[in-house]
This record gives sequence, structure tokens and C-alpha cells, in this order.
Amino acid sequence: MIFENRMSDFRLSGSLRGMDDSADNHEAFLKLLLRHEPTVRAAIRAVVRRAEDVDEIMQAVSLVAWRKFDSLTDHEGFGSWACVIARYEVLKFQRGRARDRFVLDEALVEQILEEAASDGEARRERLSLLERCLEKLPEARRKLLLQVYSPGRTTRAVAEQLGKSEDALYQLLRRLRLELKQCVEQGLSNEGSPA
Repeated sequence: MIFENRMSDFRLSGSLRGMDDSADNHEAFLKLLLRHEPTVRAAIRAVVRRAEDVDEIMQAVSLVAWRKFDSLTDHEGFGSWACVIARYEVLKFQRGRARDRFVLDEALVEQILEEAASDGEARRERLSLLERCLEKLPEARRKLLLQVYSPGRTTRAVAEQLGKSEDALYQLLRRLRLELKQCVEQGLSNEGSPA
């Protein structure tokens, strides 16, 4: 009897271990999908005009990506991989709507989606550089930028809170944006040059 209970505990823990792997896989997929969804959605939106259609295609992309996620060996390439899936889903969608006068040529759709995918990678690279450049700023300046660009905050309210004129704050923000721009551009040129 004790032996049977231990065996069932063993079987149960083995099945739970598989569930943990599945949960980890599911979590990894969701993180990657949420990270890359804006880029994939933008690529779809570049060739499909109705928001409802974009949502429908994005849902199809998500389902196909989930079903094939186990075959993806390089999670760093998830965005490009999802854009390839989006390309096929857009083409499939447009074939189903071939009678619509506003359907783009397949070659043009593929070109737009390829450009959108590569733009997405470049955008993520620039955002990563921007985050690194923000980290290099003194903490007070970084907090100021985050405060000014927080949703619902106005420059006037931040200026009043700091006891500065709005013009003085705008000048400071202009200098900080210029500093960040130069930092990002320098980072891009450093990454482009051979090490």
C-alpha cells in the first residue's frame, strides 16, 4: 500500500514536472509575443486597412506561432519569425478577399512586410540603445525625463512642481533630448563598425 502511494506520487510529480515545462514554455511564448506584437501588428497594418481585419490576422498569427513555437530554436529571432508567419497569414487573408478592389498585389505585400520586419528589429535596437543612454544620465535628469513623459503629466505641471518656468524646462528637455540622440547615434555607429 505504501509502495503504491509512492508510485502514484512519483507519477503525479512526473506529470507536474511536465506541466511546469509546459507552463515555462507558455510563459516564454507570451513574453515574446507581447514584446514583438506591436511590430507584427504594425507590419500587418501596413498592408491591411481595416482594424478588425488586422485583429483577425494578428489572432491567426498568434495561434500559428503558438502551435509552431516548439520548432523555434532561436528565441531571439521570434520577431522576424512572427513577421514571416504574418506574411503568410496576410496573403491567405487577401486570397480569401480577392474580390475586394483594394487588395494589394502579393509581391508588394511581401515587400512591405519584409521592410516592416527589418524596421522592427532596428526600432528595438534603437530602443535598447536609448535605455542604455538613459541609464548613463544622472539620476535626477533621468527621473525628470520619466516624469515629463509619464502619461497624464503636462510640462506645465512639472515646471510648476519644480519651481521653474515652462520655457526653462523646455530648454532643459531640449538639451537632454539632444544628449540622448547623440548617445544613440554614437551607439549605432559603434555597433556598425567592426570591433
